[in-house]
Amino acid sequence: MNQILLITISGEDQAGVTAGLAALLSEHAANILDIGQAVIHATLSLGLLVELPESCVCAQVEDAVRSFAMQRDLRVVTSVVSSESYSDWVASQGRARSIITLLARKITADQLARVTAVVAQHGLNIDGINRLSGRIPMGELPALSKACVEFSARGSLRDPASFRRDLMEVAGALEVDLAFQQDNMYRRNRRLVAFDMDSTLIEAEVIDELAKLAGVGEQVSAITERAMRGEIDFSESFRARVALLEGLEESALARVAGQLKITEGAEHLISTLRALGYKTAILSGGFTYFANHLQARLGMDYVYANELDIAEGVVTGKIKGTIVDGARKAELLRQLAADEGIDLQQVIAVGDGANDVPMLSIAGLGIAFRAKPLVQKSVEQSISTLGLDAILYLLGISDKYQQHI
Repeated sequence: MNQILLITISGEDQAGVTAGLAALLSEHAANILDIGQAVIHATLSLGLLVELPESCVCAQVEDAVRSFAMQRDLRVVTSVVSSESYSDWVASQGRARSIITLLARKITADQLARVTAVVAQHGLNIDGINRLSGRIPMGELPALSKACVEFSARGSLRDPASFRRDLMEVAGALEVDLAFQQDNMYRRNRRLVAFDMDSTLIEAEVIDELAKLAGVGEQVSAITERAMRGEIDFSESFRARVALLEGLEESALARVAGQLKITEGAEHLISTLRALGYKTAILSGGFTYFANHLQARLGMDYVYANELDIAEGVVTGKIKGTIVDGARKAELLRQLAADEGIDLQQVIAVGDGANDVPMLSIAGLGIAFRAKPLVQKSVEQSISTLGLDAILYLLGISDKYQQHI
């Protein structure tokens, strides 16, 4: 019977280690059953699982490997793997795989300990850990620093809802974001990303800014807040707020548009998505005037929003056409997916308010961004710690690849 040998080599990274080891093993007619390599701060960790012919003397191969490592000042550990153990390992390859993504301004040992403890408590086995963010310099953190670690875990969850709940408790306690996704074919094959506008792509509620210029700021802000929390119907609240804008000069729209602040990471995210061939859309309960302004600035493909009625240079306090509320956003998302010829599982939706929940719920990846607690509890993923470009990490796109896009 053929023999199976596990070889693990570690030490200072240097050229030619894999080539030399492979050449040595080829002299013994070895087959490579598994291989993995990582380099952390110029330190190599290389593992190989090899099959040796029955005629081969395993001890001689181990001696040759140790000699090879010693000549290069590397550490080596070898162990013989039983056929039963190998068969069990092969049989486990069909088990479900999950991805847990940790997002923060910096990664601490406490975060790592508590996240991995939850994973272990629910019976999952971590078989891969990758840092997706760039290298962090010593000393004081740069402004708007980003840190991300991705865990790949195998196993079936007995209680997925309980697992998510435990992850969210840890996220809340540590002020980090934790995303949990099934590692299926859709994860790296999303094709369309739809965004809410106000408080998502921009750091403002436009209607509140217009209301300030109209002298009704406090009244409109109070209604807006209640609508975003889901306390009152969006369409009803929207009509009430727009009615308060009656008499506002049209020139106020340009003033507000010129002062809009783009959300952290939005420009980087959109430019990266465009380079990768994604389609992007704005599905907003705000106004077309500002959505079109953003479309021109960011290069979005589609825009759907509400058209503010203006007559003789003055806001009338009315809306033209159908109001883009929560139900309409979900309807538009389905329509866009159909027009693009893609499955809803290939769609990402991002928003912060209660009126975004319908579209977040039907998208393959729905993300509550800096959202109210009610919205966060209604969807599977949320980002509050980092900017919008953290979405790239949820797609498995690391900083080193983003630099070349």
